[in-house]
Parts: sequence; C-alpha cells; structure tokens
Amino acid sequence: MTSIGVTDDLSGDLTEEQRALRDALRALLDRRSDSAAVRAAIDSPHGYDRSLWNVLCEQTGVAALNVPEEYGGAGASWFDACLAFEELGRALTPSPLLGSVLAAEALLAAGDAEACARLLPKIADGSALAGLAWVGAEGRWEPDRAACAATKSAGGWSLAGEAHYVLDGDLADVLLVAARTADGIGLFEVDPAGSNVRRAHTPAMDPTRRLASVRLDGAPGRRLGGPAGGDAAPVLARVRDLACVALAAEQVGAAARALELTVDYTKTRVQFGRPIGSFQALKHRMSDLYVLVDSARSASYAAAGTVAQGGEELAVRAAVAKTYCSEALFRVAAEMIQLHGGIAITWEHDAHLYFKRAHGTAQLFGSPAEHVARLTHLAGIADMHS
Repeated sequence: MTSIGVTDDLSGDLTEEQRALRDALRALLDRRSDSAAVRAAIDSPHGYDRSLWNVLCEQTGVAALNVPEEYGGAGASWFDACLAFEELGRALTPSPLLGSVLAAEALLAAGDAEACARLLPKIADGSALAGLAWVGAEGRWEPDRAACAATKSAGGWSLAGEAHYVLDGDLADVLLVAARTADGIGLFEVDPAGSNVRRAHTPAMDPTRRLASVRLDGAPGRRLGGPAGGDAAPVLARVRDLACVALAAEQVGAAARALELTVDYTKTRVQFGRPIGSFQALKHRMSDLYVLVDSARSASYAAAGTVAQGGEELAVRAAVAKTYCSEALFRVAAEMIQLHGGIAITWEHDAHLYFKRAHGTAQLFGSPAEHVARLTHLAGIADMHS
C-alpha cells in the first residue's frame, strides 16, 4: 500500500540550535505529556502538571525564551518561542505558558523598566505565573477597548469591572489589567490577592486551556509605563499580534499531530478486507490535509519571522496566520473525527480533544472572520498610502 508520510518539510529552515530545541521538547513531551498525562492534568486542581511545568522551565527554559537577558531571560527570538508553542500544541499539553508570555510581552512593550526588573525574572524562571485581564464577555480583542475602567484620585488609581477569558487568571501571581481612563487605555499592575479582586475559573469547551474571569471592585492599581503612564492601545495591539502568532504555532502542531494519528489509523483499520488507507478517495483526502498543514506551517513561520520587525507587516502576517491556521486545524480535526468513525466521539479517544482545541483556538484572540475584516481594513489603509 502506498501511503503518505507526515514530516516537517520546513525543518530545513531551522538552525541546528532550533532543531535541538524542538527535538528536546518533543522528546520530553512524548515521555511526560502523553494522552493519559494530558487527561490527568486536565483533572488536576490547577489544570496543568506542575512538575512538568517546572521541568519545562528548568531544562528547556520555555518561559524565558522571549525575555531579554537583562531580565533573567534567554533573549531568544520569537521564532524560537513559536517552536516551543508548536510542540506544546502538538501534544495538547496544558500549560500556563501562553498567558505568562503575553503578560511578559505587555510589560516589555509598556516600557516600564522598574516593573520589568521586578517581575520579568520571576516570569522567566517559571516561579510566577502571569495573566493579562483585558476583554469583556463579548470577547472583542480590540486595542482601544477594555472591560475594566480606572479612575484616578489623590490616593492613586482605582479599577472596576470584570474581564473574561483571562488565561490562567485564577492562578496568576502577576496580574496586569487593561483599563479605560480619561486619556485612553491604560495598563495597570494589580495585586491578584487583593481584597477587591475576585477571580474564578471558567470551564471552556477546550478543557486543555484554562480560562478565568477577573472582577475588580475598586481595586488599587499601579499604572505601567512611568509616572505619566501613556496610552496602552499600541501595547495591546502588539500583544494581540503576538498572541495570534503564538496561537498559530500551537494550531500547526496540533494539526500535524492530528493528521499523523489519522494516517496511522487508516493503515490499521480494515474494511472490505483492506486497510481503509489503501482506498484512493481517502488517499486524496489525506494528501490534501498534508498540503494544508504544510501551508499552515509556512504561514506560521512567516508570521514568527516578522515579530522583530513589528508594525503593519507583523499585523498582516499575524492575522493571516491566525485565520489560515485556525481553519487548517478545524478541517484536520473534523476529518480526524470523520475518518476514525464512531470511536472518535468517545471520551476515551483523543480525537475530541483535538476537535475542541480547534474550536477554542479559532475564537481566542479573535475569530477568523474578525481577522479577515482586519486584513481588509489594513489593505484599505495601504491603498490610501500608495
């Protein structure tokens, strides 16, 4: 029987160090984050394996990759960080990495040297989890909107409101809050253990992703960005772009693994005396999925490669990657369900976890339709300037 092989065709684009990082993470996750371990992590009180998180931080430094060396980080590129996200996505490993990385990027973009020196070393070594509270129940990840509001008085800043979809928000040791002020959007540091802070875990469709709501009732906050603060809308715009880049890498890893599992199943599932993978119609379907996953990886790599450049180029490629990779994972996960048949919809099989990850990541940080609208808007701006 002729069959397709599922490999990383774009691995030739990686440096020797990047391949070593990817291979080390894959070997670790193959040992420590198999199907049984993922389910155990989901059912644990924190929603992730704390011992595995410690190993990831101590041995491979995943939380330190995007943090500058001056703040205790590795000073690696965002491309390196995305390789880590791809491997975590491949195994569907529950971890607090995404939330902490985005909070760290918000700190860096805010330009508050004192806060960076105080908070980033703890985030980089994994001893402190960080969360960014931003959007309301409607889930609109727009830089000029925030669920909470901040008012200033002689005693300082006071924040009120309720943010939703906060990654690991109920566990975070460092809590950053985007809030509306009289002069625009501000970014604030709030004590997560404060008496005016209420945090609650909110179960999601994707059980491997921990989300929370954060309610503030007059909670005191320290505005980031120096004494005068400053409009944090550009900070949030960059964080949204980086979130899309990271999420696209996760989606590529999940799609690639879902396809691997499906191809392997079609080699062993026998119907009419033959493995179903030998039927020409199924060969065509899986070949199309292989091309789709490889194209999604190209979009992910392209977006990761423009992080240092920033600006409109990053915004465009991040939106493209989020849109394309969301749709790629959704299609692969749907075909995984279809080609596995009835077993795929049982709790014991992993297919439903990939399908739920596809649905969850498609909506997080903006749906594909919203990012297509963003691309249309950005194209209109480019036409005006041409």
